[in-house]
Amino acid sequence: MGKDLKTRSFRKSLGEANRGILYSLRTQKHLRFHIFSASIVLFMAWWCHLSRPEVVLLILTIGSVIAAEIFNTAIEVVVDLAEPTFHPLAGLAKDVAAGAVLVTAIQSVVIGILIFGPVLMEGIK
Repeated sequence: MGKDLKTRSFRKSLGEANRGILYSLRTQKHLRFHIFSASIVLFMAWWCHLSRPEVVLLILTIGSVIAAEIFNTAIEVVVDLAEPTFHPLAGLAKDVAAGAVLVTAIQSVVIGILIFGPVLMEGIK
């Protein structure tokens, strides 16, 4: 019986996590943009025959941007719950969370340039 409770609890946790991801996808246009961009990047990685370490680095980079966007969504929801009317500190919390997404997005662009740049330049020659 203990095992069944653990299994159900794990399944419930997975369901709740899935619900959070789906909520973020439904409500956050930037997350949808990141997912779209990630699809293009992964297709390009396949098309350019990137090495396994390069693909792993791209996947980690993509994951960090998507995770940052989902964390940002969670912070926005909690701030809206705690402070439904405008408050400067509530706005600052949202801005800081959005800044974290921007940092990871810039990081991913730089990594993408470092990985794809030489491959694309070789193709141009």
